[in-house]
Amino acid sequence: MGDLDGRVALITGAGRGIGAATARRLAAKGARVLVNDRDAAEAASTVDAILAAGGEATALVYDLTRPDAADVLVDAALAEAGGLDILVNNAGYVWNGAIQNHSDEQWQAMLDMHAGVPFRILRAWQPWLRDTANAERVAHGGARCRKVVNISSVSGTTGAATQIAYSAGKAAVVGITKTLAKEWGRFNVTVNSVAFGHIDTRLTQTYAGVPPSITVGERAFRVGLSEEQAAAVRAATPLGRTGSPEDAAGAIVLFCLPESDFVTGQVLTCSGGA
Repeated sequence: MGDLDGRVALITGAGRGIGAATARRLAAKGARVLVNDRDAAEAASTVDAILAAGGEATALVYDLTRPDAADVLVDAALAEAGGLDILVNNAGYVWNGAIQNHSDEQWQAMLDMHAGVPFRILRAWQPWLRDTANAERVAHGGARCRKVVNISSVSGTTGAATQIAYSAGKAAVVGITKTLAKEWGRFNVTVNSVAFGHIDTRLTQTYAGVPPSITVGERAFRVGLSEEQAAAVRAATPLGRTGSPEDAAGAIVLFCLPESDFVTGQVLTCSGGA
């Protein structure tokens, strides 16, 4: 028996990196995993890995930057699995630059991706959550404990040069987390956040020479750290290394397990001590 047998988990941005590692870890704990990503091939890759390991998973391919995506995603998740017990708001990307180089479009894109998208998904989930918790109280004397884990960053908790919009969005995640922990306690839902330091993903890849880029929609975004920057990060980290997606997934899973059923409104820093 797994710790999460009979539970349904939805992870956004689960086609690669932290999201994919979290999906695999939750499936290994027994959860049925709904893998959301805008990239169908990457979502399918995560699902295939879970199925090959004996887990249960389904891909839900939606671009969360679309205005109607949150409602469509939540409806699809509930229709697919009949319920939802764990929600990990992980999807995101970076668009960096010093403040004088930030456009209004850039500012709004980062706020919308990192604060607006989780807000809309959580809002879409609330009616089902309310009705289900109330019905469970009538039938069983109490509601099942459900879990929200919102992904923040040390950029949002301590700031980061050239990331003013990203940092503002990740700081907003902390406010969302602490507010919903107070609102949703009556539904027996814990709402927590993990603030990551440097985790080795495509957004933080090390490069020499020309910086790499990723494509979101029709726009390319520069990502990564130079070899010198990466070395400085390692030197400033007490554990002496950067984190892996598996390290990050471990921190998220802590908030998904029954052992954390009385922990809510908290922000856990996962940064190797940096």
